[in-house]
Amino acid sequence: MKRCDILIIGGGLTGLMVKYLLRKASIKSILVEGRERLGGRIYTTLSDAKNPPLEMGATWWGPKHIQLKALLEKLDIPIFPQRLGQKAIYEPISTSPFQLVTLPEEDQPSFRISGGTSTLIRALASALPATEIDLGTHVTGIYETEDGLRVACKNGDYHARLVVSTLPPYLLKKSVNINPPLPEKLSGLMEQTHTWMGESIKFGLVYDRPFWREAHTSGTVFSNVGPVTELYDHSDFEDDRYALKGFMSSSFYTLTETERRTRILRQLRAYYGEVVDAYLTYREKAWAGDSFTYVPYSMPVFPHQNNGNTQYQKAWLNGKLLIAGSETAPQYPGYMEGAVQSAQWVAEFVETLSFDSFKFTKD
Repeated sequence: MKRCDILIIGGGLTGLMVKYLLRKASIKSILVEGRERLGGRIYTTLSDAKNPPLEMGATWWGPKHIQLKALLEKLDIPIFPQRLGQKAIYEPISTSPFQLVTLPEEDQPSFRISGGTSTLIRALASALPATEIDLGTHVTGIYETEDGLRVACKNGDYHARLVVSTLPPYLLKKSVNINPPLPEKLSGLMEQTHTWMGESIKFGLVYDRPFWREAHTSGTVFSNVGPVTELYDHSDFEDDRYALKGFMSSSFYTLTETERRTRILRQLRAYYGEVVDAYLTYREKAWAGDSFTYVPYSMPVFPHQNNGNTQYQKAWLNGKLLIAGSETAPQYPGYMEGAVQSAQWVAEFVETLSFDSFKFTKD
């Protein structure tokens, strides 16, 4: 059994940011992640001579996301605005043809991270000791002991004085056995907390030229008909590798990848013609099939339901368990900004403890 003062569960943005901040404060911790990669719902695929980075997870952020912006600046990570254009293809109903509409002038533009959102994950990870990050470590249980918590994993247990879970609350509730059980009020809240991106199906198509930028068309699409509900220009920062990135209705989760791609191309063909069939690469991610992010809800849950609830800003199991993560942040829950703010709350909480009777080992 490995022993540590603080164990962080989850290697997404919140988990890595918690570890990064604790290390800055010289407080030791270990991070465990069930996947064989870091990043969680930040997942950038490809990026080579022909293919731009394709975001299958978190992609955009805005000017109001000031903590994320400050972090990117501190890590010297370049950003660039999302290209929308002046027009968008709009498909309101199935019985009428699509329209080319004028987009309102943007007051709050969206931004992307140069090199892909995973650039942020790599930057945080590079500042951390690899010996304190355990990948492929699937947590199955959290059990209170006299002097801390025992965290059961499929490949060995850990003992920590404080545990920080950054799993989506619903996933934590459904996939990790906790004893003694959490209070009924909190447990019921977790049962009805939306997991952001859990139902999303994202896809990317790479092309050798940005034909959607030609006159009388657009790379921005909004459709009430589907199966593609939204589409955007997803070319890279240098604008020399071109792609479209979109969202597919979650109702198509049960189809195979080939079946989804066929339906996507059929819809895009109506907008752009046969040129869409000349794609170089196709990638997709149906997040409902990712067991480290999502498990099916036991009851209907609305988008953002109970995200940022005040119960998530408390310590549980006699002060030994913190439930963090983007869904728990009071501001911008579900977004990267929420993930960063949640990590900052955890770090501030731990710093307070370290100056009280609950002192931690320091580097």
